[in-house]
Amino acid sequence: MKARDIRDHFLSRADWLHRTKTVDRIIVGDPERDVTRCLVAWMPSFEAIRTAVARGVELLVCHEPTFWDHWDDSPQNKPHCKEKLDYLLKTGLVILRNHDCWDRWPRIGIPWAWAQFLGFAGEPAAVAGSGYLHRYDIEPIRFEDFARRVAARTAAIGEPAVEVVGEPGQLVSKIGVGTGCGCDVFQYIEMGCDCSIVCDDGSYYWQHMQFAADRGHPVLCVNHATSEEPGMVTLTRYINENTAGVAAEHLPQGCRFRRVSAGS
Repeated sequence: MKARDIRDHFLSRADWLHRTKTVDRIIVGDPERDVTRCLVAWMPSFEAIRTAVARGVELLVCHEPTFWDHWDDSPQNKPHCKEKLDYLLKTGLVILRNHDCWDRWPRIGIPWAWAQFLGFAGEPAAVAGSGYLHRYDIEPIRFEDFARRVAARTAAIGEPAVEVVGEPGQLVSKIGVGTGCGCDVFQYIEMGCDCSIVCDDGSYYWQHMQFAADRGHPVLCVNHATSEEPGMVTLTRYINENTAGVAAEHLPQGCRFRRVSAGS
C-alpha cells in the first residue's frame, strides 16, 4: 500500500468528516511511498520520530500534531520547526495524522478504547458532544474507592495517581467519560452524570473544576496522553487487521509528565 492508500482508507469510512476541513492528512513525506511497516504513536515527538527511523519503518501514524499546532500549517515558514522538519525531509519518513477519524471511530476509537481500558462494559447509557462524551452506569461506589480503581488502571500506562475534586465518601454511579479536549463537565451534568473523568488539556481548574466543586459533582482528572494511549493500541490492531501488507507496531508513550515531590 501507498501512504495515501492508508490515509484514504480511514477518510473514506469516516462519513462524519469534511475531507477538506480535517487535520487527518499526510503532514510530511511522500504520499506515494510504499508502506510495509508503520509505527503508531500518540505524539510524534522527536523521540518517536527517531525511533521510527531507527526501526526502519516507512510511516509514522500519530494522533497529535507534529509541529505543536493543531493544524500543522506551513512548518517550512516557521523557524522553530526547521530542525524537526529538516530531519524528517532528510530521512524520508512519512507522517500520517489520524485524529478526527479515530476520535469518533465506532466501538474501538479513542473514547471507546478509553472506557474499555477503565473497565466499563457494554454500550454507554448516553452519548453526547458529537460522540465524544459517554456516560456509563455502574453500581454505586464511594468516590474515593472509584478514584483508586481508576488509578490502579492508569498506573499501567505511567500515571499511578489521579487528581480528584470532590468528597471522598460521596456515592457515584453515573460516570461521564471522555478524552482530550472532548471533556465537558457542563455537558456531563446535563447528561445526568454524577461523576466525571476529564483530562488536563480540556478542563480548567478556574472554570470546569470549580463549577463541578460548587455543584458537588466529583471529578477525576488524568493526563491527556493517558486517556488516549488505549486508543493507540486499538488503532495499531485495526491497521494490522484491515490494511493488507502493512505491519503496524505500537510505540507506548503513556503519561507525558512525572511528578517530583519534596522528598524524592
